[in-house]
Amino acid sequence: MPKSRILVVDDEQLMLEVCADSLAKLTDTDIILERDSRRAAERLSAESWDLLITDVRMPGLGGVELLRLARERDPDLAVLMITAFPNVDTAVESMKLGAADYIVKPFLPDDLMVAAQRLIQAKLLREENTLLLRQFERSYSFGILIGNSPSMQALIKTIQLVAPTDADVLITGETGTGKELVARSIHQHSTRDDKKFVPVDCGAIPEDLMESEFFGHERGAFTGADRRSLGLMEFADGGTFFLDEVGELSPRLQAKLLRVLQERKVRRVGGNEEIDIDVRVIAATARNLDEDVKTQRFRMDLYYRINVVRIEIPPLRDRAEDIPLLTQHFTNKYAREMGRGDIAIEPDVLEVLANYPWPGNVRQLQNAIKRMLAMTPSQLIKVQDLPDEIVAAATSSEKMGPLGFFDRRQQSMAVFEKEYLSDLLHSYKGNIPAAAAAAQLPRGTLYRLLKNHGLSALDFRQ
Repeated sequence: MPKSRILVVDDEQLMLEVCADSLAKLTDTDIILERDSRRAAERLSAESWDLLITDVRMPGLGGVELLRLARERDPDLAVLMITAFPNVDTAVESMKLGAADYIVKPFLPDDLMVAAQRLIQAKLLREENTLLLRQFERSYSFGILIGNSPSMQALIKTIQLVAPTDADVLITGETGTGKELVARSIHQHSTRDDKKFVPVDCGAIPEDLMESEFFGHERGAFTGADRRSLGLMEFADGGTFFLDEVGELSPRLQAKLLRVLQERKVRRVGGNEEIDIDVRVIAATARNLDEDVKTQRFRMDLYYRINVVRIEIPPLRDRAEDIPLLTQHFTNKYAREMGRGDIAIEPDVLEVLANYPWPGNVRQLQNAIKRMLAMTPSQLIKVQDLPDEIVAAATSSEKMGPLGFFDRRQQSMAVFEKEYLSDLLHSYKGNIPAAAAAAQLPRGTLYRLLKNHGLSALDFRQ
């Protein structure tokens, strides 16, 4: 590991020596002393530093001016200000410019050493997080897909092979697995990446509007059509047209879509002219189209037309080894959006998340993490911050083992809860409002707990 470098700037030689002696206990650290603040400014511009310690009042450039120059050169540089003349205005200006701390002379040697050590470690941690994030994104993601499990690596390899071609693709997978992310990744790594990616949710548009949405309409084609409108397929010309939940299309729209895909021509509703289009079609569904073809709910010819290349996305429960990566990724993302800074996650949390079955897949994991961050002010996420239903389902999983830590804790909590609730209802003779107030629980929560443990307030009333 390279040594940390601290630049100490003060016009008094004695103070420089005091600082050097105070910082001597720091390991793997070079301490460079500089009496001339202008020379210090030159060195800040020419060399790399981990920490700047500077006096506020100096001839030539003052500490605040030096701080300003340092932050312009390196916005991440930690700066510690020292002064014998504390002044509120100077302190405020220093902090606004990015000073990390402020020490008043005279100070104890250990105070300076501890402050310097804390600032250097914080800077190293930021750099390590940046490096880890780059490695994480490079090693485990393909575009916006994340995962190092064998199934995800196989999925990424398939995308790499398919994306440069113009073959139409059918993506299958449960709801929330990220079918649109796969479609976007195919588009971004194709020769059409500089053109439009146009998604349409076939299950979200009313059937009577679907044809107009897909193919466009001419003025006067129907009531309310007071102007010509391009359809989504025409709008996607040259790019990628993504049909999400294609299995929800009606038989009539399936027939029209098949003709367009075969001829790569569209005719607007109410129009006579056929318009050539050049689109790559990617379709996705959470339905079992093989069964829908057998029951004639989905056209066989359309199925074979969109199923040129098939990509199946595994559910999250089948790639639990990706959950820590996804959890860290979403935690970092939403923490940045919420202005929360760095958020740490207890190992127990990752174990619980890895053992939960995730019926809603990656989308459910995203929402769970967003909820945790919104409801937890701490910078450390703990098991108790997880939603109750996730902890309960995960800790009862056979993966944890019959005598595992979580099972034992869950059993102990269950015994405690039932005994506590029984005693509570007995003390208040089944009076729910009084019992809830005494337990400092919302009445709805108390009812839920009673139901979970098979307790009824009526049994305690006299």
